[in-house]
Amino acid sequence: MRKLIGVLTLLVLLGLACNTFAPLARSPGATSVLPGATPGPGATAPPGAVPTLAPLDLEGDLDQEERLLISIYERVSPAVVYIETDLGSGSGFVYDKEGHIVTNNHVIADAERIEVMFTNRRRVEAEVVGRDEDADIAVLKVDVPAEELVVVELGDSSTVRVGQRVIAIGNPFGLRSTMTVGIVSGIGRTLRSERVVPGIGGSFSNPNVIQTDAAINPGNSGGPLLDSHGRVIGINSAIRSETPGGNGQFVNTGIGFAVPINTVKRIIPALIKDGHYTYPWLGISAADDLDLETQRTLGLPQATGVYVTNVTPGSPADKAGSRAGTRDVGLGNLRAGGDLIIGVDGREVRDFADLISYLVGETEVGQTVTLKIIRDGQTLEIPVTLGARP
Repeated sequence: MRKLIGVLTLLVLLGLACNTFAPLARSPGATSVLPGATPGPGATAPPGAVPTLAPLDLEGDLDQEERLLISIYERVSPAVVYIETDLGSGSGFVYDKEGHIVTNNHVIADAERIEVMFTNRRRVEAEVVGRDEDADIAVLKVDVPAEELVVVELGDSSTVRVGQRVIAIGNPFGLRSTMTVGIVSGIGRTLRSERVVPGIGGSFSNPNVIQTDAAINPGNSGGPLLDSHGRVIGINSAIRSETPGGNGQFVNTGIGFAVPINTVKRIIPALIKDGHYTYPWLGISAADDLDLETQRTLGLPQATGVYVTNVTPGSPADKAGSRAGTRDVGLGNLRAGGDLIIGVDGREVRDFADLISYLVGETEVGQTVTLKIIRDGQTLEIPVTLGARP
C-alpha cells in the first residue's frame, strides 16, 4: 500500500474503489426527519399519537447497564447541541462556561448563517472563533449566560482500548438528542483531511482516530463519543459507507470514526486564542505496509517502517539531507534507494501511523527530532528541525 506523507503527517490519498469515507455532517436541513420520527420544533403530534406510559421504576424495572446509560444521557445530553446552517445541520457540544461550542469543521464550512439549539429548545446565533481543516475541528461562540450552560467532561483518548463500550449522542438526520451505543472497534486509524495542500497536491491525515460500531449517521458530525463514565473521548466525524442511501446520503454500515479528544485538547486552546493551529512539518512523501516482494525489489532489509518516496524541496527533511528513491526497479513511481525510517526520537516506527502519531501529538514547530533510518544497508540517525505546515 502506498501513501503520501507530508508535513508532520502523512499525506494519505485514499483510493477506495467502491468504498467511501464520508463526512457525517450536513444532514440537509432541520426538516430531514424520517417517517414516524419525533416531530421537529413547532410541529404538533396528532391526538393519540403518543401513548401514555407508566413511569419506570429505575431501581426495580431496569438492569444496571440500563440505569448507567440513562444516567449518562440525562447528564450529558444537555451539553450536546443541534447546529443548523443555511447548508445543513450537525451536532456539537459545550466546551466551557464562556460559551465555546466544539464541532466538526465540515459542519460549518462555507456557512453564512449558524444557529445553535440547546435541548431546552433555546436557539441562539453562533460565530466562528477558529477552524482547523486538517483535524476537522471548529470552535463556535454563543452568547448564553454561564449558569445556563452544561459543560462536557473531557476524557483521555490515549487510554481507549478496543472492545470498550462507547456512547454517541447527536442529531442524525435532524433527530434531536439521539443516543446510540457500541464498542471501540479499532484504534490508531487515520483519516485524510478534506484540504488539498497547495503545491503538493495531496492532503494531510489525522492520526489516532477511533473506530466504532456505534450507529452514527449524517447529522451526528461534531457530536461527542463518550466512554462509560460519560467523558468525551472523541468527536464523531465520518463513516465508511459502500453506497449512498435512498436520499443520496451515505449511511451507517457499522464503521464510524471519531477524532480523538487528545487531539482536540491540543488544538482547541490555539483555535480560541488565535483562530488557527500551526502543525509541525517534516516534508516527505512515503510508502509503508510493503509486501515482501516489494521489500526485496527495493533492496530493503525489512518491510516495516516508512519508506521515503519524495522529499519536498526546501522542506525540513530536505534541509536535513533525507533521501528519496531514484532508481527504477519496475515498480512504477516506487523507486529504490530511498531512506527507510524505522524510528523517531528513540521510538520505533513500524508504519506511517506511528510516525504521524508522534509528530502530531508530541512535537512543535521549531523542535528538532531525530529520525533513525536505514540507507543503503546502513543504520543512521538524522536530526531534523520541524517547520510549519504549509
